[in-house]
Amino acid sequence: MAPFTAIHRSFAEQARWRPDRTLFELPGGGSITYGETEEVVRRIAARLLADGVTPGDRVAMQVEKSPEAVALYLATLRVGGVFLPLNTAYTDAEMAYFLGDARPRVLVCSPGRRAEHAGREAGGLVVQTLGTSGDGTLLEGDGRHDGDHDASAGDPAAILYTSGTTGRSKGAVLTHGNLASNCEALLQAWRYTSEDRLIHALPIFHVHGLFVAVNMTLAAGASMHYLSGFDADAVIDLLPRATVLMGVPTFYTRLLRSDRLTPESCAPMRLFVSGSAPLLASDAEAFRARTGHAILERYGMTETGMNTTNPYEGPRKPGTVGRPLPGVQIRVSDRETGRELPDGEVGIIEVRGPNVFSGYWRMPEKTAAEFRADGFFVTGDLGRVDEDGHLCIVGRDKDLVISGGYNIYPKEVEELLDAHPGVLESAVVGVPHPDLGEAVAAVVVPRPGQELQAGELLESIAGDLARFKRPRAVRVVAALPRNVMGKVQKAELRERYADLFTGADT
Repeated sequence: MAPFTAIHRSFAEQARWRPDRTLFELPGGGSITYGETEEVVRRIAARLLADGVTPGDRVAMQVEKSPEAVALYLATLRVGGVFLPLNTAYTDAEMAYFLGDARPRVLVCSPGRRAEHAGREAGGLVVQTLGTSGDGTLLEGDGRHDGDHDASAGDPAAILYTSGTTGRSKGAVLTHGNLASNCEALLQAWRYTSEDRLIHALPIFHVHGLFVAVNMTLAAGASMHYLSGFDADAVIDLLPRATVLMGVPTFYTRLLRSDRLTPESCAPMRLFVSGSAPLLASDAEAFRARTGHAILERYGMTETGMNTTNPYEGPRKPGTVGRPLPGVQIRVSDRETGRELPDGEVGIIEVRGPNVFSGYWRMPEKTAAEFRADGFFVTGDLGRVDEDGHLCIVGRDKDLVISGGYNIYPKEVEELLDAHPGVLESAVVGVPHPDLGEAVAAVVVPRPGQELQAGELLESIAGDLARFKRPRAVRVVAALPRNVMGKVQKAELRERYADLFTGADT
C-alpha cells in the first residue's frame, strides 16, 4: 500500500479540511458536523488513555447505535487500541466468552447493562457506559487528547468475531492496512465521493455497517442519514434526499412491499448495494422493474472485508457477485488439493490481497490451516466463475446459516438444545425465509418417554442466546437422518423443511 493512510487519519484530514460539513443527518432534523465529531473523538481518546489503554489493548463496545459510538471507534484507533465491536443482542453468557477470549482493557456498554458487568471489573477490566443521547460515563470529564498513534499498515485495528459450524467463535484480526486498502478499493469501484449522502440503516458491529458504510463515508468526506435501524417507511422518506443505500437482502424484500417505492421516489439515487447474504434473483428483477435501478451485489466476509463487486458501470448480473476489487485476487480451487479449477467448475473460493486479515486471535493453528502456502485464504464458500468472469456463490462448504445478514453457527444452538433434559439430540439448519433469506429451524429428537413442547424448549435457551440466533421453528422427529458413517445429513433436513416458511406472515 503506497501511500498508506489509516482510516482514523482520513477522518482527521476531512475534519480539518471541512469541519462544517455534515457527517450525521439525524432523525428529527438534527445534524452533527465533522468538526463536532472530531471534538467528541478527542474527548473519548482522553478518557481511554486515562483508563490505561496502550497500543495493542482491546477496547470492546456493546452499545446501541449512535454518532458517539462511531467516535469511540475512531478514538480507539487514534490511541493505538484494537476495536472490538460486539452485537447488542449478545447475552451475558455470550459476552463472558468474548470478554474472556479478547481480554479487553475497556468495555463500553449501554447504561442499562452496567450492572451486568460490575463483577468483571475485579479482573482489571474498566467498564464505561455510552447511551444514545450523548449520555454515559465515557463522555464525562473535560479531557482532550490531540495526539495520534502512528499506526503502520500491519498493526491490528480491530477484532471481529466470526462464526463457524464447530467450536467457539473466532476473532478475526483486521489490520489498519486491511481497512484502508478495502476502503480505497470501494471508493474507486463505487465512485463514492464527498457529494454522496448515504442512508445508513445497518448495525455498526459488523463489517458491512462499520468497515464498508462508515469507513467509506469518513474517508470520502461524505454525509449519512444515520438511522437507528431499518424501517421501510423511514428509508423511503429519505430516498429523495439521498444518493446511496447499502443494505442486506431483507431491506429490499421489505422495500418492495411498499407502494411508495416508485421511480420518482428513487430519482436522486445513484446506487443501491446489497450484501451479507445472497439476494434472490426475483427480488433483484422486481426492484429493477419497480424503480429502474439495478441493485449492485458484492461479496465479502469478516476475514477479508469486500472481495468482489458487480460493476458500477455496465451490466449487473443477478445471481453473481461480480469480479475482484482492485488489488484482490480470487480463484476457485479443489478443497483438498488446492488445484485451481477451470471456469464453470464449482469449488472452494480462495482470496488473496491487502484486504485479507492477519489471522485469528490466539489461534495460530487455525490460522495456518485456513491459508494456502502461496498466501490465499480459504473462505469456506463454494462458487464458480461464469463465462463473463463473474463469481457466482453456489453454497457454503460449512453449514453456516445467514439470517437477515447475520451469521449463525448451528453448533452453538445445538449445544443449548441438547442440554435440555428432554432432548436426546438436535440438528439446526437454515431454511429459506421470505423476509430474512434464511431462518433457523431446529429438528429435535426427544429422550424415550419424553414429550417436547416447542415453546417450552425455546424458552429454556432464550436466556443464553441472542434473539437473532433463536430457532423460528421446532420440529420433533423420532430420529435424525444419517449416512452410513453415522453423520447427520443436514442437506436432507434442509430439503425436507425447505417450505417451512412458505407464505409465512413476516
